[in-house]
Formats: sequence, C-alpha cells, structure tokens
Amino acid sequence: MILAASKGGFYLGVIMIVVIIALFMSCVRVVPQSQAYVIERLGGYKCTWSVGLHFKVPIVDRIARKVLLKEQVVDFPPQSVITKDNVTMKIDTIVFFQITDPKFFTYGVENPIMAIENLTATTLRNIIGELELDQTLTSRETINEKMKVSLDIATDPWGIKVKRVELKNIIPPPAIHEAMEKQMKAERERREAILRAEGEKTATILVAEGKKSEAILAAEAEKEAAILRAEAKKEATIREAEGQAQAILAVQKANADGIRCIKEAGADEAVIQLKSLEAFAKAADGHATKIIIPSEIQGFAGNLKALSEVVKDK
Repeated sequence: MILAASKGGFYLGVIMIVVIIALFMSCVRVVPQSQAYVIERLGGYKCTWSVGLHFKVPIVDRIARKVLLKEQVVDFPPQSVITKDNVTMKIDTIVFFQITDPKFFTYGVENPIMAIENLTATTLRNIIGELELDQTLTSRETINEKMKVSLDIATDPWGIKVKRVELKNIIPPPAIHEAMEKQMKAERERREAILRAEGEKTATILVAEGKKSEAILAAEAEKEAAILRAEAKKEATIREAEGQAQAILAVQKANADGIRCIKEAGADEAVIQLKSLEAFAKAADGHATKIIIPSEIQGFAGNLKALSEVVKDK
C-alpha cells in the first residue's frame, strides 16, 4: 500500500511539473520581426508587444490581435463610375498601405480592408464625377494623388497610413472604346501624312541644295579653268616676246660683231657702204615694198653705176 501510494505521489508530481511547464511556456511569447501583438487584460487593452521576448499572466492576459507592420497591397475589383459628361466606365484601383498604430487598427474599425475598399470606391466616384472623359483618361497622376490624400486622411484614425494609390485599369464602354480606336487611327494616319510630307520636303530641299552646290562647283571649276587658260596665254605671250627680244639682240650683236670685224680688217668707206646696202636688202627680204636709203648710200650707188658704164664703153 505504501509503495502504491509512493508511486501515485510520484506520478502526480510529474503531472504537476508538466502542467507548470506547459503553463510557463504558454505565458512566454516571442514577437517576430515586422509584427506587433495587442494584449488585453480582463477584456481591456493593456499594451502592445513589439519585437522580442514577452511574458503574460495566465488566464488574465490574452493576445487580442497579431498585427502585420509590413506595407501591404490590396487590389480592389473594378468600380462603376460616371464622368462629368455622363459616360459610365469601370476603374479598378490598387492601394498600398501600412499599419502604423496596432491599437487603433485593432479597435478603430471592425473590418479595415472592407472599410478601405468602400472608402476607395466612394472617393473615386467623387473625383471622377468632376472630370470629363478625356480628362479622366489623361489625368491618372492627378487622380492618384487626390485619392491618396483623401484616403490617408480618412484612415488615419484607424492607425493606417496610405502610401500610394494607383489606377490599374480604366475600362470605357464598348462604343466609346471603338470611337477612341477610330480617333487614334485617324491621328496615326495624320501623323503619317505629316511625316511623309516633311520627308518629301526635306528630299526636295536636299536635291535643290545638291544642284546648287553642283552648279557652284562647276562655276568655280570653269573660273579656275579660265584663269589657268589666261595665265597660260600670258605666259606664252611673255615667252614669245622674250624670244623675239633675244632674236633682235642676237641680230644686233651679230651686226655689231660684223662691223667690228670690218673695221679691224681696215676696210674703206666704200666697203662699209656696200655692206650697208646688203643689210638693207636683207632687211627687205621681200617683205617690204618701199625702203628708204640714206643719201650717202645713194651717192655711192650712183658712182658704182657710172663706173660700170665707163668700163662697158672701153
């Protein structure tokens, strides 16, 4: 009996130790990175646990909510909106948000994601209702910024910070879509015609400039050729004149040398006059029709004629 009682006490002690360890382990919590735990004590908010090791009182304390502190993305389905010019279209949005206060996020609103979705839809309708179709299609950045500011102000009491809002798709009605495609096609054709006309204009200008350059080059070449011909003619004339001058100098030099030789040989005046006659005869050389002979040479010629006649009479 004593042995059985001792065994029973041992098992009870082991069970008690296991229970104590289990209770202790249940009271120890490790909060991971980018998370926060909201703690309640007896149904009321007590504190918020950040990253690290924490202990809670058994039965009295409980973890009310585990909050993710990372930036989150929510893609909402397309919402029907009406523009200022009464065009109905669908727009789906993407909201980037981050929880900044776990307490406000836990107790501020029942379903934060649904609240953000409904708030996004109403804000989008209000903004698009002030814009026409063309403005809606070309003002994405403006719409994004307005929605971000409005949602950030509205979600601040919930401990939520809206980082960014993007319009993912803008889906106009089929008739409007078809009209837009026709307009885009007409615009592309217009741009193509403008580009073609500009290309033809540029080509015409380039051809005209090419012809102008060719004409200028031809004129310059002709001018240079004329200058070269004139320079060649001038050079030829100068060389011809120089040749004639050298010939005249050579003849004069030869005549001077001949007269010098006659004087050195002791020839009398009659011989000199006879040589003068020969020089005049060579000067004529059949090219002159009239020769003017000095009087001294004429007298000498007359004496020669008289002398020849006397010789004939004898």
